[in-house]
Parts: sequence; C-alpha cells; structure tokens
Amino acid sequence: MEQSIVSAPATTSWNLDLSHSELQFKVRHMMISTVTGEFQNFSINATTEGDDFATASVSLTADVATINTRNEQRDAHLRSDDFFAADQFPQLSFASTSMQKLDDENYKLHGNLTIRDITKPVTLDVEFGGLAVDHYGNLRAGFTLQGKINRKEFGLMWSAITEAGGVVVADDVKLVASVSLVKG
Repeated sequence: MEQSIVSAPATTSWNLDLSHSELQFKVRHMMISTVTGEFQNFSINATTEGDDFATASVSLTADVATINTRNEQRDAHLRSDDFFAADQFPQLSFASTSMQKLDDENYKLHGNLTIRDITKPVTLDVEFGGLAVDHYGNLRAGFTLQGKINRKEFGLMWSAITEAGGVVVADDVKLVASVSLVKG
C-alpha cells in the first residue's frame, strides 16, 4: 500500500509598493471638519501560505517623523510630546494575530497596535481589491483597510477647548490605508 504525501503550500512573502500605497488617519477638528494626515514612510511585511490571504501574517511600521497633515506647525505639534513624542518613540507598529475571511472580498484583520510603547488590540476591516500581474510580470495584491481607535488609549492625551466650549481634537481617530503588495 502506497502512502501519498501531501505537502503544505509554500510560504509566500509580499512586499509593500510604497509608491502605490498610503497610510492615513482622520480626526475631527473642532467637531466641524476632519483633518487628514499621513505617514509618508512606512513598511509592511506580509506572508501567506501560497496565495491565500486568509492565512496572512502582517506587520507594519511607520516613521512618526514623516507625519504630514499639510500644515507644518500642526505636524511639529503632532511629533511633540503632546502627541506621538517622535524623539522618544520614533515608530508606531502593528503586528497581526489573525486574519478572518468573511467572503471573497472582505476580511477582519486582528492584531496589536503600538503607539508610544502602549500596545492595544485592534481590528481592521479589510477589503481585498484583487490580484493583477503588472507590466513587469509581478503578481500584485491590493487592499483597503479601515478601523478606528481612541487616541487617548495610546497616550495621545493633548486636549483643548475652544472659547465656545467645543473640543479642538476628537478622541476617536479613523485609520485608513490603501496598500499595494508585490509577491516576493
């Protein structure tokens, strides 16, 4: 009697294409408008079993000093100890704990987000944009991720009240990323 050998799918590495990706946050300002900022330098490493993203393991780091809200004074304030304390904590990071497939296009990415050396679990909604081969023959995967955190849970405590009694910066921060990964 012959035994058949079943091999597990090979591990696949996926590398970030930074020029076709963005990592943003959105926060209410004075409760009447939304300010959008981005981290201009970040990296993502992902591995899957074969090309199955339900098995994905994802890690992200972002350089806090590259924060950009299109207002240099605000960016300097965000890098200060009132918010990210970039001199002391130069990076924020995310490490996945699991990826839950909901259907062919939607996932839940569970993991730990670390800001200012404070780590908290977060869940991100992930929309899979699909796979495509680029003009160089590389296989690409596209994703949109969204989630929400309370900034004060991560030590981003600065707050002010306007003369009219309104809050200058909301506690809830929306996280938004558009990511292009290239199969390694």
